[in-house]
Amino acid sequence: MSIFKHDKSTGSTDSQADMVLQVIHDGVIITDASGVVQFINPAAIRMTECGSADHATGLDYGLLIKLESKEGREIPDAENPIAQAIRTGQALERYQACIVATQSGKRLPVAITVLPSDNKGQHHIITLRDITKELAEEGEQTEFISTASHEMRTPVATIDGYISLATNPQTATIDHRARGYLTAAHAASQHLGKLFRNLLDITKLDDGKIRPQFRPVDMVLLVESIAQDYQSRAKEAKVKLNFGPDGHNGGSHRVGQAVYSYVDVNFMREILDNLIDNALKYTPAGGSIYINVRGDGDRALINVTDTGIGISAEDLAHIFQKFYRADNSDTRTIGGTGLGLYLVKQRAEAMGGRVWAESSFGEGSTFYVSLPRLSSDEYDKRMIAINNLSQATSPQSPQPPRPVQPASNPFLRARLSRPVQPVQPAPSAQSVPSVQPPMAASVSQPQPSPAGPQTPQPPRQYTQPRAPTISPSPTTQVNNNIKEQQ
Repeated sequence: MSIFKHDKSTGSTDSQADMVLQVIHDGVIITDASGVVQFINPAAIRMTECGSADHATGLDYGLLIKLESKEGREIPDAENPIAQAIRTGQALERYQACIVATQSGKRLPVAITVLPSDNKGQHHIITLRDITKELAEEGEQTEFISTASHEMRTPVATIDGYISLATNPQTATIDHRARGYLTAAHAASQHLGKLFRNLLDITKLDDGKIRPQFRPVDMVLLVESIAQDYQSRAKEAKVKLNFGPDGHNGGSHRVGQAVYSYVDVNFMREILDNLIDNALKYTPAGGSIYINVRGDGDRALINVTDTGIGISAEDLAHIFQKFYRADNSDTRTIGGTGLGLYLVKQRAEAMGGRVWAESSFGEGSTFYVSLPRLSSDEYDKRMIAINNLSQATSPQSPQPPRPVQPASNPFLRARLSRPVQPVQPAPSAQSVPSVQPPMAASVSQPQPSPAGPQTPQPPRQYTQPRAPTISPSPTTQVNNNIKEQQ
């Protein structure tokens, strides 16, 4: 099928374009403004396994292109970047994901591009490039970087340790000039160590050795707590760090909007640590940093804004690339590995989000992190599910029938919330050493003392715990008594 018509009066341009689309290895799909397929080339037919062009024409593109993230997570419609590009009329540049073939279910890694055909957005051109070979080559590079970084961490740590000893007045005596040299070497070794740590963190996610551990999170509380950790450093740098929607007015105010998301808390801390750290490094004394969280429809939006040196338009297009650093007179004196923003982008995309920046050179910068948002009801449901799962999987000691059941005794349960008081031993002190702790059989049938069975006395202040984690067995309490007597 072809959407091109040959015009004899203008030559064979259209037929040549049609011929190129028929033979290229990249899949090409052209849709109308609503996402209905108007054209599909043979490469796209093979990738999607839709059968033929006639079968695909007139269908919604979503029936052909089933997307999964690189980590194997199904991408819902609300997060689908192709849908967002078609709906907003904006371009999508090289989004990496996996398409799932219609017939076989085979996963194919592709780089997706969506471009509007004109300013009116009447048609959109979707290209699918198979990146299987690229990923294999990147995997080899990643493995080499990971191995090299791991091996180099040990000698760097050794160098750092010896320099620390040399600069310590209690372990070495050196003159002022030598101390300056060693201080500079110490800073360089710490910078190198940070570079290796960042490389290892990045390669672990690229290799799939670590995956996001998702959980429902109150984003306002999380971002505010991380921002507060930087208050002392901001004060030392003489930079104002404000959190909240009225930060631009010179104050700090609690976000009044409830914003929930389903994220990895450790990934979020890495993202914000890098963004706030960069803002502090590139903002001179007397400047300000504003951090805010807000809900934007079905997205949770975080921004870190600074009044620093800003980023040029040329550098802005590359700042999220690995090892890229803006090169100008203002940045050469500021240390960095060139991996921080790449790590931010990598972590955000692993959680179904995206990052971008807005800046002008000399006028400050704003970095945005957009993540899927949870409604209040969905947040509550997931929290209940997590709590139920936690209670169901909490360790419980199997209890055979015994004369005394501590789990059913409220007085023994109450003791779980405070140190257990030792029980008075039987009158015969010689019988104590004869009890062997490993022999559970000798403890499972305790013999009453001549004075009668011991009855636990309730503490003066009794508080019923919500859910005791472990129900101690009589064996545990007898062993504790033995330890107290010894």
